[in-house]
Parts: sequence; structure tokens; C-alpha cells
Amino acid sequence: MSALFEPFTLKDVTLRNRIAIPPMCQYSAKDGLVNDWHHVHLAGLARGGAGLVVVEATAVAPEGRITPGCAGIWSDEHAQAFVPIVQAIKAGGAVPGIQIAHAGRKASANRPWEGDDHIAEGNPEGWDTLAPSAIAFGANLPKVPKAMTLDDIARVRQNFVDAARRALEAGFEWIELHFAHGYLGQSFFSEHANQRTDAYGGSFDNRSRFLLETLAAVREVWPEHLPLTARFGVVEYDGRDEQTLAESIELARRFKAGGLDLLSVSVGFTIPDTNIPWGPAFLGPIAERVRREAGLPVTSAWGFGTPQLADGALKAGQLDLVSVGRAHLADPHWAYFAAKELGVDNASWTLPAPYAHWLERYR
Repeated sequence: MSALFEPFTLKDVTLRNRIAIPPMCQYSAKDGLVNDWHHVHLAGLARGGAGLVVVEATAVAPEGRITPGCAGIWSDEHAQAFVPIVQAIKAGGAVPGIQIAHAGRKASANRPWEGDDHIAEGNPEGWDTLAPSAIAFGANLPKVPKAMTLDDIARVRQNFVDAARRALEAGFEWIELHFAHGYLGQSFFSEHANQRTDAYGGSFDNRSRFLLETLAAVREVWPEHLPLTARFGVVEYDGRDEQTLAESIELARRFKAGGLDLLSVSVGFTIPDTNIPWGPAFLGPIAERVRREAGLPVTSAWGFGTPQLADGALKAGQLDLVSVGRAHLADPHWAYFAAKELGVDNASWTLPAPYAHWLERYR
């Protein structure tokens, strides 16, 4: 029996299977507003058979966008633009989720295919960036951010709260806080990016404070019956992996105590000089350790795009959900492919009837 096609229930939400489509930035919004590209893209992924579709990193404030093409949810107008997309995801049979985010010092960048670097000073498309400390990421992102004041911290925390409220009003049933990938939340936790000497820097407790306070604030407005999740980089691959992982697991325990329902396990990406062991399902053992030691359901999204690997990670107890991103860009009906590969009876149930009829009748 394939574990990949078993239903998964978290709070009052049940996914039809354990295939999740993680946030994948499209860099195709204008002034943060999603459009027909996002509608067609996300509706197609939902029809493809996955149980969960999480919308790309969506900025909680204009300066929180990674690029000028990133989606936002910092106003009611932005939230309303998501309504038909949410409805299309639901109509496709998937649960609609959204990742809310602030890019911190990695913001104000060119789109990946236009350089993937900081927008040049003086270019009106760029903007000033914020971070825990005035330390640049480096490499292709050399802009030095403004060190956040306590008022800045309070404002951005409220931005997350307002974004969560708007996401709920737009109809999303699953929310993910983006605390990973060197963006603002991860930067507060990382000693590489955070050299503050106040209550938000230095000790483990202080470096965790922004993340835990933001989680608590969002928990107050996000309904208890709907999943509240986060994506977090638990390891940097910077030579201090065991220390970082131990701290990350303790933070995950505190996330759970603060009301988090699931953790998406990822890499920190806080500095450019790392030695990441890229390979199929390389985060599986680390995700299993987080799952076991923190007592939280987990998912991960790196290198699980082979049906056998995805199914195996579930059976081995490494993951509760498998997040499959790029494989869905190559084949939006990856669930159908996976079902056939794994010998699932009547694999056509993963497809919309107008597709299943022709593919199954004439195969």
C-alpha cells in the first residue's frame, strides 16, 4: 500500500493525500498583486491531484518582497486578488495554503532570470532593506540593510498579523510563516546575521524572540481549527551543524508549545559560504530527527520528486507530508505519474474527469 496516497488530517483540515506543493515564487506579480498567471498556474497544480497547494512567498509589507515581481498581501486589495485563486484551488480538490513572508536583507533583488542580485543603487525599482543588524548577506546581495529598531520589529510583527487576517478572509485554510532561507525570521535566529545586543540578539532565547512573538501574535488571529505552520531552516551546513540543529530542535519544541501545528524543514541559507550536500532526499534524516525530538509533524521539499523516494520517506517515518515542487512544474499531474509508478489501483482518480477519460480509455 502506498503511504503517499493516504489522507492526512491536521486540525479540521483533511488532505486527500500526502502530496503537498510547496511555495514556488513566480516573480510575475505587479505591485504585489497576483494576476491571471498565478490563477492559471495554481489552478492547474490543484487539478493535478496534490492534497495541498501552498501559494508562493507572499510579502506582508512592500519592503518584504524578494523582487519587484513578488506577490504581496499588505492591503485588502491584495487579499481580494487571491479570492478567485483560492476558489480555483478548492475547485481542483486541493486545500489552499499561503506562505506569508518578509525577505529582510535579501529583498530588493532582481528576478532570478534578470541577475538574481540586488537592484543597483539609484534604480527606482529598488528599495531600502531591513534586517536585525546592518550586515549584508554578501555575494550577489551586497546591500547593507538598516538595523531594525524596536518600532520596526513591532511594525513587521503586526504586518504578519494583518497578513494572516487577510489570508483568512480570502479563504485560505492553511498558513505557513516563512522563517527560512535567510529571510527576516531566519536572520533573527542566525548568529551570522544577528549581532544585536538588546532583547532580540545574543542568546538563544533572544535570537528566538522575534519568531516566537510573531507566531504568538498570528496564533491570536488564526483560527485554532485551521493549520498554522512554518518553514524554518534547521541547519546551515556551515561547520556548526550539530549545534545549530540542536538549537533548531529546541526552537521547534517552543514553536509547538506556542501553537504551531507542523514544521516544513529546510536549510538556513543565511550566508553564501556553505557546503550543502545536495542529493536526493538529503534532508530526510534531519527531518526525521526534528519530527521525533520536537514531537511535531513535518514536511520537507528538497529532492523528494521521485515517487519511490517520496513514498519511502513517509513509510520510514521521516515525513508526514512530502512537498514536491519542481517536479510539479515539469508535470502538473505528478500525482497521476506517482500513482502509476507505485502501482496504485485506478490511478486515474488523481486526474480531472475530462483528462482521465481520454488517458485511461486509450492507454
